[in-house]
Order: sequence, then structure tokens, then C-alpha cells
Amino acid sequence: MNKKSVLFLCTGNSCRSQMAEAFCQQYHKENLTCYSAGVEKSTHIDPLAVKVMSELGIDISSKKPKATSELPIKEFDYVVTLCSHANETCPYFPAKTKKTHHGFDDPPVITEGLKNEEKILEQYRRVRDEIKSFILTDPLFRN
Repeated sequence: MNKKSVLFLCTGNSCRSQMAEAFCQQYHKENLTCYSAGVEKSTHIDPLAVKVMSELGIDISSKKPKATSELPIKEFDYVVTLCSHANETCPYFPAKTKKTHHGFDDPPVITEGLKNEEKILEQYRRVRDEIKSFILTDPLFRN
């Protein structure tokens, strides 16, 4: 069976796209080869993203943000943009690539100014759970 490839693209590849890639690998590794990248590579993975993913038993602590140019392949069957910035600045992919957009709130942005760690983590968990639900239910991921 020839696996399809999917790229999750976000601004910096430090949070949402890392979560999506991890969920894709967790639930669809038999059908899909999953990647993530940023249109502008971040310097580090978001430690709160690592924390909320670890709550579900998924370890993304060793992941590093990547730009699309650093990925081992250059052609994908699907590119899923996860934020408006990535959707608007998405690099060119060959015609065979099916590009789709499914935006999620950016946890570092929506928690800016919050001081209570539990309130901050609630927002990270909400976005994490929305991404998980998307990966589990969207027709793109059904084969």
C-alpha cells in the first residue's frame, strides 16, 4: 500500500502543527506519512504544547521546529494550513497537492496577558482537543 503524505503547516511550527503531526502519527500512521513545518521557523517548540500533549501520553519534547525547506520530501498529497498566516503565505506546492485550510486559535496569542497557569493550560488543552478531534473526524483522514 502506498501511503499518502500530509503536511501540517503553521506560522512557526512550535505548537499547533506539531500537535497535528503527532496526532496524525498516533492515529493514522498505517495510512499516512505525517509532517509538520512552519512558513517561518520558530526557534523552539512551545513547552506548554509539550506539556499538554504529554498529558495524553504523546511525547513531542524532542521535536524541533522546521521550515518546509528542511523536510525530507518536497511533494505532498495534502497540505493542511492551520492558521490564517500560513494559509495566506503558503509556499507553492505542485499541482497534485491538495491544499486545505482548517484554522485553530494560537495558544500563545490567546493566553497573552494571562497570569494563572491553569487558565493558560485550559486554552492549550482546548486547542489540543480541537486538533485531535479534527484529526480523528475530518474526511481527509479517512481511507
